[in-house]
Amino acid sequence: MIFVASVNLCTDMDWENLRFFLAVAREGSFSAAARTLKVDHATVGRRISALEADLGVRLIERLPRSCPLTASGARVRDSVLEMESHAYSVERISLAERTSAYKEVVISAPPVLSFNLLTPLLRDFKRLHPQIRLSLSSQEKPVSLSRLDADLALRLFRPTEPDYVVKKLGELRFSLYATTDYPYRDAPESWQFITYDKTEKDFAHRRYLNSLTQGRQIACSVTDLTTQYAAACSGVGVASLPCFLGDRDSRLQRLAENGEPYKLDIWLVLHRDLRNIAEIRQTITFVTKAIRGAIGEQV
Repeated sequence: MIFVASVNLCTDMDWENLRFFLAVAREGSFSAAARTLKVDHATVGRRISALEADLGVRLIERLPRSCPLTASGARVRDSVLEMESHAYSVERISLAERTSAYKEVVISAPPVLSFNLLTPLLRDFKRLHPQIRLSLSSQEKPVSLSRLDADLALRLFRPTEPDYVVKKLGELRFSLYATTDYPYRDAPESWQFITYDKTEKDFAHRRYLNSLTQGRQIACSVTDLTTQYAAACSGVGVASLPCFLGDRDSRLQRLAENGEPYKLDIWLVLHRDLRNIAEIRQTITFVTKAIRGAIGEQV
C-alpha cells in the first residue's frame, strides 16, 4: 500500500517544481533563486510550497535572510542533483549526435579575457567560420559545462571536474603599471595601489595584491581586473595588470618591482561528451592559436 501511494504521489507531482527547489538549494534564498530563474520571489515561494505539499514533507526552513534545507530537503536535493546530471547527460549525447544542427558555440570567460582577448577576435573568427555563431559569456563566476551553461570555458585556474577535458594555453603574466606621468614612478614607498573591494571572494590575484600592499597606501578598490585596468589608465594609482594589456597601452608604463613576477595559467575547458563536435573543435583551434599569439607577444 505504501508503494502504491508513493507511485500515485509521484505521478501527480509537478516535476517542474523540482527545478525551483534546486535553484533555492543552490542559491540559499528565494530572492537569489528568483534572480537566477528570472521570475519573481512569489513564484519561487509558490512552487516550493506546492512541492512540499505534494511530497508531504518540509524541505526548506524559511528564515529572514536565508533558506537552509531541512534534513529531508538535503536528501531530496541529492536525488534531484542525480536526476539533473542524467538529464544533461542525455542532452549532451543528443547534441553530439546531431552535429549538423550545431550552429552556435558558447564560450564562457572571465571579463579580462572576454573583453580584451576574445572580443577583438570576433571579426576574424566570423571570416574564417561564417557557419558558426560565436557567443561570449563574460563572468567571473565559473559556469557549469555539465549543465550546458557553455560549450567551452577559459579559466585562470585548473578545473578538477572528472568529466572535463582541459588544455593549458599558456601563462598570463602580470606586472605593475601606472600612467606615464605618474609622479612617484621612482619612489615605490609612495606608490598608491588599486585593489579589489571587500565584496570579492578570496582568489589568487587578490592574495597577491594583499601581499604587495601590506602597510602601503590604497588609492581605490574596485570589483574586477578590467576595472583596475581602467582605473590605472585614469592615473589614480598603481595596478597589477596582465602584460598583454599594460604593454600595448601607450598611456601606461611598467614599474620596476622586486621579487618574482606574478602569473596565472590560462586553461581551455570543455566537457568530454562534446569534444568531437566539428564546430567546437574548429573553435578550439582558433581560440588556442589566437590567445597563444596574444600572450606570446609579452616581453
